[in-house]
Amino acid sequence: MSNNVITAGSPWSAFSGPNLGYLMEQYELYLQNPEEVDSDLVELFRRYGAPVLEEATSGAQPAAQAADLKKVLAAIRLADAVRAFGHYAADVYPLKDRPLDSTKIEPSTYGLTDADLAELPASLFFSNVPANVSNGLEAVQYLRSLYTGKIGFEYSHLEDEAEKNWIQSKIESGFFNAALTPEEKKAVLEKLTRIENFEKFIHKTFVGQKRFSVEGLDTLVVLIDEIVKSAEQDNLKKLEIGMAHRGRLNVLTHIVKKPYEMMFADFAHVPNDYFFPEDSSLEISKGWTGDVKYHMGATYHRKSGLTVKLAYNPSHLEVVSPVVAGATRAAQEDTSQPGAPVQDTSKALAVIVHGDAAFSGEGVVQETFNMAQTKGFSTGGSIHIISNNMIGFTTECYDSRSTHYSSDLAKGYGIPIVHVNADDPEAVVQVAKFAFEYRQNFGKDILIDLIGYRRYGHNETDDPTVTNPLTYLIVAKHPTVREIYAERVANEGIVTKEEAEQLNKDVYAEMQKAYDYVKKVGEEKGHLEIEMPEEVKQPLPEVETGVPADELRQINEELLAWPENFEPQNKLARILKRRIEALETGKIDWGHAETLAFASILREGNPIRISGQDAQRGTFSQRHLVLHDKNNGSEWTPLHHISGSKASFSVYNSPLTEAAIVGYEYGYNLENEKALTIWEAQFGDFANMAQMMFDNFISAARSKWGIKSGLVLLLPNGMEGQGPEHSSARIERYLQLCAENNWIVANCSNAGNYFHLLRRQAKLLGTEAVRPLVVATPKSLLRHPLAAATLEQLSEGKFEEVIEQPGLGQNAKKVERIILASGKVAIDLAEAVKDGEGFDKLHILRIEQLYPFPMEKLKEIIARYPKAKEIVWVQEEPKNQGPWRFVLEYLLELADGKKVRYVGRPEMSSTSEGDADSHKAAQAKVISDALADL
Repeated sequence: MSNNVITAGSPWSAFSGPNLGYLMEQYELYLQNPEEVDSDLVELFRRYGAPVLEEATSGAQPAAQAADLKKVLAAIRLADAVRAFGHYAADVYPLKDRPLDSTKIEPSTYGLTDADLAELPASLFFSNVPANVSNGLEAVQYLRSLYTGKIGFEYSHLEDEAEKNWIQSKIESGFFNAALTPEEKKAVLEKLTRIENFEKFIHKTFVGQKRFSVEGLDTLVVLIDEIVKSAEQDNLKKLEIGMAHRGRLNVLTHIVKKPYEMMFADFAHVPNDYFFPEDSSLEISKGWTGDVKYHMGATYHRKSGLTVKLAYNPSHLEVVSPVVAGATRAAQEDTSQPGAPVQDTSKALAVIVHGDAAFSGEGVVQETFNMAQTKGFSTGGSIHIISNNMIGFTTECYDSRSTHYSSDLAKGYGIPIVHVNADDPEAVVQVAKFAFEYRQNFGKDILIDLIGYRRYGHNETDDPTVTNPLTYLIVAKHPTVREIYAERVANEGIVTKEEAEQLNKDVYAEMQKAYDYVKKVGEEKGHLEIEMPEEVKQPLPEVETGVPADELRQINEELLAWPENFEPQNKLARILKRRIEALETGKIDWGHAETLAFASILREGNPIRISGQDAQRGTFSQRHLVLHDKNNGSEWTPLHHISGSKASFSVYNSPLTEAAIVGYEYGYNLENEKALTIWEAQFGDFANMAQMMFDNFISAARSKWGIKSGLVLLLPNGMEGQGPEHSSARIERYLQLCAENNWIVANCSNAGNYFHLLRRQAKLLGTEAVRPLVVATPKSLLRHPLAAATLEQLSEGKFEEVIEQPGLGQNAKKVERIILASGKVAIDLAEAVKDGEGFDKLHILRIEQLYPFPMEKLKEIIARYPKAKEIVWVQEEPKNQGPWRFVLEYLLELADGKKVRYVGRPEMSSTSEGDADSHKAAQAKVISDALADL
């Protein structure tokens, strides 16, 4: 017998007299020697405890005088099966083109007849027997009506008994059968009428234009609308919605309240700026290159105080899921006080809409579920909706996945799943209410599988009959949900058929009027050009990033002031205590400089959030932002205890995930623009797994959508003989994406310069000049003496885009070779030239910021060396990788007739050699070639 689903009633009422006596004896034996008791009875005793004679439930049949134990057990199994497997037989497919399976819920499967069931008491199946149920047969029929109707339920996989009891109680109390009021029914009919006519109007008026119609899943808009109402009633402040293309324009119009005029203007190529609501309730941002209309988002401020946001989203379907989750977390957190941020999950909710093929096919879905209950990434539960049209472009479900439902992935994460027929608007409304209530009660994700169909092709230029002829024979004859519901409410006497038809005509006429106005305005006012903001065109503003020496000393002392009863690991304590003298000796290493930067940023009022694999300690044991007591494992976060701090600090070790975590932190930063939000890769090229986030969101969002981000990416980089995957951060990929001052790409060789880079980034947050920051961070340089900073550098310095090698270039007339290098290889060169003696013909310039490329600074320096014959770019990465091909064009401009030469590894398909000896030989050759013939 399955123990996955709990039966609400008790079986003991089915026994009396000798049978009950026998059970009592067997129970005593069970307590003493359970292995001697029949396994079926053991299961009963485990589930229901001691057999007792219960009072007959009102309306129930008296206890059977000679109940057959096997039949009681079989009846319990049958009830369990209906609850667990009823969804396989549920009427959830609008087109009725899928086979239903009722074999697991038939009495005959369990050796029972209707007569057998009729002899059993209803109390065997329910704790509280419904008024219209008087025996076991009626009980099973009632259960089947609940579990095989227009809604199918999957919750037997949940581990928490309280959750299962709550869900079962909701279902069996008749919650999902509750009738809407006449006014609510009229409102649903009007909503459906608007949803359908919006699609029909566009289809007729803008022939052949893509819109990714919602038709066949019209009730998706009804579903989201009901969630919005529930959020409003519970006084939530923000509702963050993420979804792909299908139905997006309808959601923008009817949920986010983008006026018909604005939407039709987008199709008619008239600037929608002319039609903004005058009450400032709607916010839309725009980039200068723009994007297709079904990628766009918007924000709507409802009069109740609830803000509804639809996130901007590229064509990579599911990648918006973690972005929305991160934005929701940011909306829930108060980051204005020192210490950890204070999260209130009742402030914001994420609603994430998935496609059926993408939900099961895209790994980022699993990544997002996996982190949903972790400390650093929980949001108190998201409501997930599969907008299930039963097909992926032209690919049928049996080629899309290896599971029965597209939703099956969610079961592995203990998430309840509700399948609902999209042609039943009232069932959809009840499911929406249920999902919201579940999330509020249990703080967990829940999934709604809204099952419909696709009335047209993947887009409106696609003919689906080419690849799916049988489905579209059915679709062509299938009435729309508005038609079905209009007939239903007319039959109920809520409206007449004539009233429903008049409503249909009036709504369409309203849209026609809106479009006529758009055409008129377009003819009168013409087109508007959107240009890149001036702040983006200009060089980065100069900002003061130095911190007074006395303040740094105070911060340093506070960072090392652990509680008296706190003992870090001995070796670590000694290492950290060295930071006291490091300020005076000029040996401030990378992790030390970073922590001082963080503390100073907190004092200036910017919250900080860091995540990544092993981010608390640092992959290379360099950071130690969270300390652990060696005696009891308790944690101490020094940055929570900095005097004068005006903002929160958090650092989280993330799941072993790149794409979803990067998306999450990007979303967090969008919502909290003043937060210094940082993601660190464990090794630089692990970021490969998040490439779509860099391509589609971080590098291009401002030009496409007008969205500003100051996200920081830390990518450990450096060729040190650790093999292909632990060497290169693939910096060439970020450089390839550089254009229009879209972000900053840096590769610092000095801890002090990194200190100022972080502080400069914090000062740009929330301004028009803000942009993401990509930093190739070191490994071997983390503690290298030549990469260390001095207190004077931190207090009086600034970020240097170019650093000249100390000891070189003293005699300008002798310099013949100018080497440009970036990152670790520049320190390798520095080690080789030492104090510069014997290298009069050489100067080395470290390029600390690769983009925007520091042309003016380099021109100024190179101009000082009139006898220079060549400019040499030195890198440790292979020639076809690293910065070489990016910088070449700049170098040719800088050269002014001088020879431009490359020194580094040859072109390679891998990023590096695989063993330490080969690496040493190759690295030595790079340095010797760079310094040859001097």
